[in-house]
Amino acid sequence: MAIQKITIQAYLQEPHNYLLLDVRSPGEYAHAHIPNAISLPLFNNEERSVVGTAYKQESRENAIKIGLKYFGPKMAEMVEAVEKILAKHNRKPNSPSATSTKIVVHCWRGGMRSAGVAWLLDLYGFDVYTIIGGYKSYRHWVMQQFDKDYHFKVVGGFTGSGKTEILQILKQANEVVIDLEALAQHKGSTFGNLEAIQQPSQEMFENMLAMALYAANDRIIWLEDESQRIGNVTLPNILYLKKQSSMVYYIDIPFEERLQHLVASYGRFKKDQIVAAIMRIKKRLGGLETKTAINFLLEDDIQHCFAILLRYYDKYYLKGLEQNNRQIKKITCNTVNAVCNTNNLLAIVKEEKAL
Repeated sequence: MAIQKITIQAYLQEPHNYLLLDVRSPGEYAHAHIPNAISLPLFNNEERSVVGTAYKQESRENAIKIGLKYFGPKMAEMVEAVEKILAKHNRKPNSPSATSTKIVVHCWRGGMRSAGVAWLLDLYGFDVYTIIGGYKSYRHWVMQQFDKDYHFKVVGGFTGSGKTEILQILKQANEVVIDLEALAQHKGSTFGNLEAIQQPSQEMFENMLAMALYAANDRIIWLEDESQRIGNVTLPNILYLKKQSSMVYYIDIPFEERLQHLVASYGRFKKDQIVAAIMRIKKRLGGLETKTAINFLLEDDIQHCFAILLRYYDKYYLKGLEQNNRQIKKITCNTVNAVCNTNNLLAIVKEEKAL
């Protein structure tokens, strides 16, 4: 059986037909990878550094010799690792039957690392493919996705309006939804990372976002009206501008209703976590308001503490809408009831289609 080469586009058209193995180092994989790829490193981080240094400072031949010394003792272990991965994912190893699993191997540029592992797995009898251009070609594909035209519909509204919950219900209604906060592992505001969930790297965020856009398959995409920066990651500029020019379905809910929703959502966190979150916006909030909000919190008056923060975010969001001349369609809602508010939203969209 010969090793075959496929483009990243061919792989992405039918990813379920392949088992994707990333043979780059653990550090490279941890930083960013193709979603659903499984790490099967040829070299660990230190070994990769040694081989890379030899390649740059000595010669390609010396680098290959060093790499082979690392590779040799690992061969049986790597084959067994692939067999375990196949068993874990209920895949069948290569066989004459049509149901055998196709294994796709890739490294950074589709060079020596993927070639070496592909040779080994092919020798053992697996049905093996390599991606032309490796992970680098995937990154090129990712950036291309951001240049395409999309039809966005944006769920907007002040903080505490339950926009994320509305997106979840839209998804249940078979609408195409890209939850930017979920991809970024951050809620967007200063309270966005109170649960201390590690955010993906910028590169990994872009990878997941590109896959979500690709999966939309030219359908209307619902987004939440996020800032360009979501915690430590940033929405690609060209995509952000497209979002900003799209219609905002503004969920208009009274202040007190949103305040109660905010208290229920974030009031459970420890005081020191909330204080740290407040301090992150001290410069924009102002010294007096910061001090007052913290004092309310320390006195167990979380309602008045959050009211100060909510007024700040209301002012900040409204200013952004006015400055950017956004297209806005206001949807008046009485409470933060995601089911009811989603129904109101879909009724407005249905009316638009009928016009």
